[in-house]
Amino acid sequence: MARYGVEEFQLMLLRRMADHRPELVDDALRALGASHAELRAAHNGWQARLRSRTYPGGVRRYTTVLGAPEREVERRVGDLVCRALQWRLPLWPDLRFEVLCAPGGAVWNEWLVRAPEAARPELGRTADLAPWSCVVEDVVRAFPPTAPLPPDAPSRARLALTAPETGERLVAHFTWGLLQYVADR
Repeated sequence: MARYGVEEFQLMLLRRMADHRPELVDDALRALGASHAELRAAHNGWQARLRSRTYPGGVRRYTTVLGAPEREVERRVGDLVCRALQWRLPLWPDLRFEVLCAPGGAVWNEWLVRAPEAARPELGRTADLAPWSCVVEDVVRAFPPTAPLPPDAPSRARLALTAPETGERLVAHFTWGLLQYVADR
């Protein structure tokens, strides 16, 4: 398989985000000096790796592409103690790509999270929920109580929340953990 590193990985993440925010993806492509053809090639390359019988699985899939994680922490999920591994991606300096591994190494979740040292966005009203401005945890903290909804596709997450200013029920839609849009429930 052809070389696949951090740059291609970022493009792969952008490919799924282009479904909802093509204008932001176009801006990111310009910043990276990449084309739509490179974006598609990166997505196809990742899909080939996911389906390959010989490419490493589990967390090794990510260390092969992204190198050693910048940070590794234990995280409790119910009674289980899991590992969360985080990598810095140049396109999102205030975020980290996180892989949550179950005991035994199976990957449970993979998405962008706020870097521990990064300032959290000011989120007090639903108008503050701008595309690409926050991650799932930011919304959970700012709009309690939230409720996770079944994802509508792989790499996507959805949260039900209530607008504090109107009481309206809304759904925040995320791709790879990054907010894409908010819609009426």
